[in-house]
Amino acid sequence: MGEAAMEVEVEGTDSDLRRESSVPHSSSSSEPEKAEMTISLPEEADGNPDLPPPDQNPSWFTPKRLLVIFCIINMLNYVDRGVIASNGVNGSHKSCINGTCSSGTGIQGYFNLNYFEDGVLSSAFMVGLLVASPIFASLAKSHNPFRLIGVGLSVWTIATAGCGGSFNFWSIAICRMLVGVGEASFISLAAPFIDDNAPVTQKTAWLAIFYMCIPTGIAIGYVYGGLVGNHLHWRAAFWGESILMLPFAILGFIIKPLQLKGFTSSKTKQAKISGESMDQDMQHSDHQNAGTEIRGNDGSLFAKAPQKFSSCSGVDRIVNQVSRFWEDMKMLLSEKVYLVNVLGYIAYNFVIGAYSYWGPKAGHDIYNMSNADLMFGGITIVCGIVGTLAGGFILDLINSTISNAFKLLSGATFLGAIFCFSAFCFRSLYGFIAFFAVGEILVFATQGPVNYVCLHSVNPSLRPLSMAISTVCIHIFGDVPSSPLVGVLQDYVNNWRETSLILTSILFVASGIWFIGIFLKSVDRFNEDNEHVPSAKASNTKPSLDANKVSEECS
Repeated sequence: MGEAAMEVEVEGTDSDLRRESSVPHSSSSSEPEKAEMTISLPEEADGNPDLPPPDQNPSWFTPKRLLVIFCIINMLNYVDRGVIASNGVNGSHKSCINGTCSSGTGIQGYFNLNYFEDGVLSSAFMVGLLVASPIFASLAKSHNPFRLIGVGLSVWTIATAGCGGSFNFWSIAICRMLVGVGEASFISLAAPFIDDNAPVTQKTAWLAIFYMCIPTGIAIGYVYGGLVGNHLHWRAAFWGESILMLPFAILGFIIKPLQLKGFTSSKTKQAKISGESMDQDMQHSDHQNAGTEIRGNDGSLFAKAPQKFSSCSGVDRIVNQVSRFWEDMKMLLSEKVYLVNVLGYIAYNFVIGAYSYWGPKAGHDIYNMSNADLMFGGITIVCGIVGTLAGGFILDLINSTISNAFKLLSGATFLGAIFCFSAFCFRSLYGFIAFFAVGEILVFATQGPVNYVCLHSVNPSLRPLSMAISTVCIHIFGDVPSSPLVGVLQDYVNNWRETSLILTSILFVASGIWFIGIFLKSVDRFNEDNEHVPSAKASNTKPSLDANKVSEECS
């Protein structure tokens, strides 16, 4: 090979290596003056030739169309939450009063579940959601995020159909867990896509529209589950959900996916290696008797490249994936702005989760409401939609920055806490409704800003993981433990007014945590370089093609 100069260009993964070589020969010399070789890989990590270049969107795409699709999917996710809790689907257990026994209705009656088992079903999806969210966020590093959403929605579709076909408690419990797995891919990756494609001056408003689908979906789920469960069968409600989601699951695979900002397209990952370095690596591979022939344009043997350059063991891929995940976690946990935001979100969700579970019972006990479910449900739905939209539009109006987001989070939560606290002090039901409604509008105004900070306080490549970890934390430390803890408190004080006032006071804690965020040095990192890991192109060192170093690039 001698003084031959070679250039190696690496694109995508190592598994589908294609070789292009050009060896110019001099007519006056038996030794070639220069040789140039290019080794390239498929454009995308998943080997899909249909994927568009990062600077070219597929023909189906418009930002508003993407927002509508994701809003419908998000709403269907939360329709399922409402369905499983609706009286038409959840039903009632078998009971006997004065010698007269009823067969029970819905899931509870069909499987003869006690209240504990019924409670497990309502929250079983959380197990799959919490476990799978970080996994999907990590896989987004090596697989197209749009395709991952397709996989998740497919799991969700099959799982909801399985709920309708379940034959005992454990079968439906497992299906509910798989529903959470399916939802995990979407909640981790949808918000970054919306953030990428929303108009610069309307980013928080678009996020608010997306999160507005949460209370809307739950409300529709209550109505849908009640109607279908009472007029057809509780199983039909789940099958209907599955049919409605099926087209979106199929779309996730058949339409050309988008490139998520923060993940360097494989087309841009290039490595330029000098001929001298390449010569040494190929000589090393000859000693190991493992190589792949690379021929010139005339068909003659040009060089022998190591086979290990084109293959990675499954173990190497798993080890690399885990290693990459922990490195990303270290970077994420070093972001003070992100941590403060999530801590405030945990305290906030602790209160909101307990409100949603204990609110009707507290309202019935304090104000003797005969229709507490309808009252609290109606207030939450209307105020949730109005507050969520208002928070997003206001932040865009005052200029979407992390500092302004913290100001809105702290201020709205503080005022909301005052109104909600005052509401429970009223002896009059009408005074309670008026103040509590205003308080909920202010409290729900945080949804857009809090997720804006999650997305813009970290490197773009960490956004799926930041959303996943935020979701995990607010559930594990927020609404999951809050309901039983409030129950313990109520057992101790035996006064729902006092319990509600103590619970509401935690909103002041959330406001205080977010207030700290105003004074932290914050930088909007949305426009930072794509990947925080150094690419081969950016390196000035001479890479080797030996197996140890190649295994570091397996994904």
